[in-house]
Amino acid sequence: MSNLGNRPEDRSDVNPTRPESQKASTTPPPETASVAFTVNGVRQQLEVDTRTTLLDALRENLHLTGTKKGCDHGQCGACTVIVDGRRLNSCLTLAVMHQDAEITTIEGLGTPDDLHPMQAAFVKHDGYQCGYCTPGQICSSVAMLQELEEGIPSHVTLDLVSDPEMTEDEVRERMSGNICRCGAYSNILAAIEEAAGELKS
Repeated sequence: MSNLGNRPEDRSDVNPTRPESQKASTTPPPETASVAFTVNGVRQQLEVDTRTTLLDALRENLHLTGTKKGCDHGQCGACTVIVDGRRLNSCLTLAVMHQDAEITTIEGLGTPDDLHPMQAAFVKHDGYQCGYCTPGQICSSVAMLQELEEGIPSHVTLDLVSDPEMTEDEVRERMSGNICRCGAYSNILAAIEEAAGELKS
């Protein structure tokens, strides 16, 4: 039996022109915004999708690929950068939230010919294996020492009146947001302790 005449396009009672309200909706173009901040001492002006994370802006727009994308959920610390003197997970914050911010990535801490003391200490103490987490570890370490210097307590600080001391427990607690899947924690701790002494002197 033929189906001719039963198809919608063959029926005279079907209007091929549907009202606008019934037409399939199309995806609107992404919302973009302009944002300007200083990255490693250089003023940058970007036009980005408002959903772009700071991590993606650094990697994809500015091609600063030292900052790594690990879990993309703020759990591993591989994307840690320093923003206005404070460390943060760049995968959890939007680029447009940091208008006029001062941002430091691993590329801005030192150069191969002039390493930051923390970078040099990581090399000396072999504070890395695969190296994927290392940029985040180093940025976090630098900012963590600044937190100690400013007297900011941590979860394990016993005396909230006096400035916290740089004990192993303090360092381990403050660095707990940076995961090293290779397990180089003892070497990382040794590197931080040496760099702390050099930065104080």
